[in-house]
Amino acid sequence: METELNNTYKSIAKWAEEDRPREKLERLGPSALSNAELLGILIGSGTPNESAVDLMKRVLGDCNNNLNTLGKLSIRQLEQYKGVGPAKAITILAACELGKRRTMEKAEERAAIDSAEAIYAYLHPRMQDLDVEEAWVMLLNRHYKLIKALCISHGGLSETAVDVRIILKEALLCNATVLALAHNHPSNNPHPSNADDQLTQRVKKACETFRIHFLDHIIVTDGDYYSYNDSGRL
Repeated sequence: METELNNTYKSIAKWAEEDRPREKLERLGPSALSNAELLGILIGSGTPNESAVDLMKRVLGDCNNNLNTLGKLSIRQLEQYKGVGPAKAITILAACELGKRRTMEKAEERAAIDSAEAIYAYLHPRMQDLDVEEAWVMLLNRHYKLIKALCISHGGLSETAVDVRIILKEALLCNATVLALAHNHPSNNPHPSNADDQLTQRVKKACETFRIHFLDHIIVTDGDYYSYNDSGRL
């Protein structure tokens, strides 16, 4: 089985241009691929006379192009197809099982981050034990639902360098319309410094340029926080 997997990975680079669904997925996203192309990515290779995608077209054709029917096949039944060994059969059935489990789960509810208190509640567990400063940006949609939160800087005892360009780049890549900035003070003093004030103004101006709502900049300590928005300084 291990040998078959190794051969699968090696064969991917030899696919003809029209048989490279990985590149298509990277360019256009997974929804642009057919079921056979997605399964072709998973099995990696077909036979000398049949590409991985064509092999999966044949298998799906025998299943009336129905993924539910495909998922009901056994490993032995899949192995009846030339080019499908144990490892590929297991991969196909694992993918079908994951698809089934996904339909049984509710979509994860994204947290609403619409206040300094909500920002603090989200970041305090991540920052409370730090002995150096970290800066985080929280990217939100127009309903203040969290899209992504990421650490953008990890610094020294009293300050951390924040590149405003990175903040805006991440916001634009995520199509965020609202963002919040936060950093911790290891000294446990929540009051902002002059450098904190300057950073806040730089981020605010950058957000205005790109029509992104700058929700807040908060300073996190273990048990307290400072909010520029709540303090009327945005």
